[in-house]
Amino acid sequence: MSLIVINKGLSKGGIFLLNMLSQLPLFVLYRLADAFYVIIFYVFGYRRKVVKENLLNAFPEKASGEIDTIEKRFYKFLASLFIEVIKMKSISQKELNKRVKFKNTDLVEAYLKNNESVLFCSSHYGNYEWVCMAIGLNFSGAHFPIYKPLSSETFDNWFLTMRSKFGNHMVSMRQTLRAIQANKHQPTMFTFGSDQAPSKDESNYWTTFLNQESSIQLGVEKIARKTNRPVFYLKINYLKRGYYEVDCVPICLNPSETAEFEITEMHTRFLEDMIKEAPAYWLWSHRRWKYKPEPKVSAIVEKDYNLIDEPA
Repeated sequence: MSLIVINKGLSKGGIFLLNMLSQLPLFVLYRLADAFYVIIFYVFGYRRKVVKENLLNAFPEKASGEIDTIEKRFYKFLASLFIEVIKMKSISQKELNKRVKFKNTDLVEAYLKNNESVLFCSSHYGNYEWVCMAIGLNFSGAHFPIYKPLSSETFDNWFLTMRSKFGNHMVSMRQTLRAIQANKHQPTMFTFGSDQAPSKDESNYWTTFLNQESSIQLGVEKIARKTNRPVFYLKINYLKRGYYEVDCVPICLNPSETAEFEITEMHTRFLEDMIKEAPAYWLWSHRRWKYKPEPKVSAIVEKDYNLIDEPA
């Protein structure tokens, strides 16, 4: 969902244009991002109603002036993110490693070198696309990012080509269990977007997140408790334009010993604290709260459709 502005209806001509833009140096692309910010914020007001509503609901304690400041910072960041994702097509390993730095990786590597696998929680925060690409360059295990296919087949294929650079093996959400089973004899890292909202029919667990009732996917927890793979959160810190630091924070090292929904609450609270710390860099334009919990739900439905394998 990174290039949500052009997700639908992207033509082959549009792909060609994006590929040409990608060849420009980043300092030039950032000048284009400055102009793009003016267009999406002041001219077209791209999803401003959604962003404003999300911010007001998430931070009812903040004054209107502070909300406005966060909103503008978010749109400036969104414009830069748009450009940075385009740059994925041509960015080199050297350039990516200069702009995305990992820290506290020793524990993750200890598991991988012991032929054990780990699970990463990520979110639509900072440049999550660059971070996902960079994982394949910075760890010894095989990396399997879990993704949701995009509505435009042309755009989805273009995006998959970029995301698969540098050793990443992209896995569709509905193929997750199959991929884990197929690679169980090698050390792996499976990365989940923990803030991706389930569809209405898949909303099986609700909790309060950013001051609102929110449905949370249970995929990370289900796999962690079943396989006892340790769970790490990839805390992305925005340093300055085009530069990010990723802290590999262990949030649960013995999942089999946890209670039901405990891991889900762990990664939800972690993300909530991260957003509160620096709110401008989360994807506020996402309609995260378009579904509401059904009244008088008597039991949690066990089936998690996000992890059902489709036919190969």
